[in-house]
Amino acid sequence: MRKTQIDQPVENIIHTDVVYLDLKHLAQVEISSECREHPIESALVDGPSSGWEAASPGEQIIRLIFDQPQVIKQIVLSFDETEMSRTQEFVLLWRMDNDDFFREILRQQYNFSQPLTTQEIENITVDLKQVKALELRIIPDISGGEAWAKLTHLRISAT
Repeated sequence: MRKTQIDQPVENIIHTDVVYLDLKHLAQVEISSECREHPIESALVDGPSSGWEAASPGEQIIRLIFDQPQVIKQIVLSFDETEMSRTQEFVLLWRMDNDDFFREILRQQYNFSQPLTTQEIENITVDLKQVKALELRIIPDISGGEAWAKLTHLRISAT
């Protein structure tokens, strides 16, 4: 038997059966910082982009505040790091309409190690109702090194 192993990059897989929320029209975005060349819109809207990058090193916050409470069933996060090896942590939180506090959805750590592990994609299935805000906290290097947070894509689906 002859066989060949193929490498299929995850970034080339397109999920056409999922309809993502139009965040540009449904939410206001609050960010702790952003690099002028890589604004937050680059990570939130469809189409080719280089994603968002912080303007300064250290922990960063991206908060989506919805105009109307939303139902969220799926959250897709994509991070790319091609420049340095590091361990990143992110925390995903949500706030229900009329609540004053955030609830944790997921806390995840991931090792970026060139040249093989330069991308992390999280496809998170949830069942959240009456979502007023969604917050992503990124600690780009848990060892305290000088690393900049980056987010390639953030997509949210109600189905």
